[in-house]
Amino acid sequence: MSFWRNAKVLGIAAQVVVILLVIAILAFFGDNLIYNFQLRGLSFGFDFLQDSASFPIGTSLIDYDPSNSYLRAIIVGLLNSLIVMVVGIIVATILGVAIGIGRLSDNWLVKQIATVYIEIFRNTPLLLQLFFWYSIFLQLPTSKDPIVIPGSIFLSNQGLFFPWPAFDPVTWLALTLIILSIISAPILWRRRKLAIELTKSSPDNLPLRDRKEQLTILLITAIAVPLIVFFVLDWQFPNFDRDLGLIAGGANLSLEITTLIFGLAIYTGAFIAEVVRAGITSVSKGQWEAARSLGLKANLVMQLIIFPQALRVMIPPLTSEYLNLAKNSSLATAIGYPDIYSISFNISEQTGRSLEILLIVMASYLSVNLIISVAMNLFNKQVQIKER
Repeated sequence: MSFWRNAKVLGIAAQVVVILLVIAILAFFGDNLIYNFQLRGLSFGFDFLQDSASFPIGTSLIDYDPSNSYLRAIIVGLLNSLIVMVVGIIVATILGVAIGIGRLSDNWLVKQIATVYIEIFRNTPLLLQLFFWYSIFLQLPTSKDPIVIPGSIFLSNQGLFFPWPAFDPVTWLALTLIILSIISAPILWRRRKLAIELTKSSPDNLPLRDRKEQLTILLITAIAVPLIVFFVLDWQFPNFDRDLGLIAGGANLSLEITTLIFGLAIYTGAFIAEVVRAGITSVSKGQWEAARSLGLKANLVMQLIIFPQALRVMIPPLTSEYLNLAKNSSLATAIGYPDIYSISFNISEQTGRSLEILLIVMASYLSVNLIISVAMNLFNKQVQIKER
């Protein structure tokens, strides 16, 4: 057979041509870039990152001073962005799951409220929503008369004040125990499932050792972690001095980060709700009927039967929503929150190194999104049906 009729050879040849074409395009733009840099007497490099930033940053998770380097300023911005992404994803997921399930509720009022929420926040621009929430939060009471939320939480136009553990040796030890508990619980659970599959028996017929593992899982998840959180961690609570009109202690989220997290969660939660609704409705009605015929209550049917199956459909579009939230966090500059985009823009204005700064910002967002994608893909593999 002639090589031009060999599908394998043609496939390899096509890939080689595409790779050469991509290399040629990159070489063309790279050469054009070098030429323009030389024409204007500019140089390319990242040595400027060691220079003094000379500008303040309002919100910082680590120690920062204007005399610090540009590199430290970028790290501060990256950490500020990461806290918004992580907290935003958690809050949006909780809100989206609750609204998505509410959309399928038999209660007419709950269903209509969920529908109105989705249609309003899904069909209005995110930037407009951020401006709206920021203007609303600016009208909150001052710190002299804050809104008091049960649990020593205070909300004012200065931000959100809430309890936070003191980072002493006891706290670090407690956090280590919590992390070990969270890691060990799924490992023990997987061992139990493997034992069931190998013995081909029901959970009630497992050996005593495996039943002890089941009890260990229950103790870890239901008793150990809450006890550590509430009784071992050294919590610092905010205190409100009504005479001075000051709130001291605990942790404080500025009005800008509170607005950003709230706005991103509300907006993304509407999309997640539709993902959840689609995933649940993809489960056949026979599953519902079979579960109800066994006498299971509605909440157990959803928790044990329907939702685990719906996850197989939900995770791919859910990953896209998480990625969108991470990228949408760059809108923080619109309300004055110092994230990596706004800080990098200031550095670009000062140094004129726009290309280098652009590459740093692109690499930062790309790295975060790739981490989210990898984590969600691993989770997706765990919930898929294992074919034999």
